[in-house]
Amino acid sequence: MSELIYDIQNKTYLTGRSLSDGSNYGHIANMQANDDDENESQILRSITNAYAILRNRLSEYLDGNENSSNNEILTTSETLVMELEMPSNFNASVTKTIGEAAHQFIVATAVADWFAITAKGETSDYTTVADSSLKVMEEALCKRSRPIRSNSKV
Repeated sequence: MSELIYDIQNKTYLTGRSLSDGSNYGHIANMQANDDDENESQILRSITNAYAILRNRLSEYLDGNENSSNNEILTTSETLVMELEMPSNFNASVTKTIGEAAHQFIVATAVADWFAITAKGETSDYTTVADSSLKVMEEALCKRSRPIRSNSKV
């Protein structure tokens, strides 16, 4: 969770800094997420929503044992883990790709949410990144290993 929050704060900081024109100090300051309670609460709500969307997109690969819901946001101390049940011929070499794409999706979705509130008009780049991350993840989920002929002689 700390990596997600840091990445979100860093992206909002860098985006704000790049949009500075020397006279829009207040606007830039409001774009940049920090650890203040109201900022943290909104970022955690955005992460919670993005994680729910991700779970929905990956539902085919989740075990389905979770059958209750609440409206509580994730906390800064939580660790997000999704254990995917993959077919026997899944190409495990793309496991890291799936994790990185999931991280990028959550961050980009949260940043787009943040900018929808603090900097209208700055959301489209991050929405595009989130969509692209989902495509990378879906492609990686479909990777399969080539069958290997056993060396047994008949």
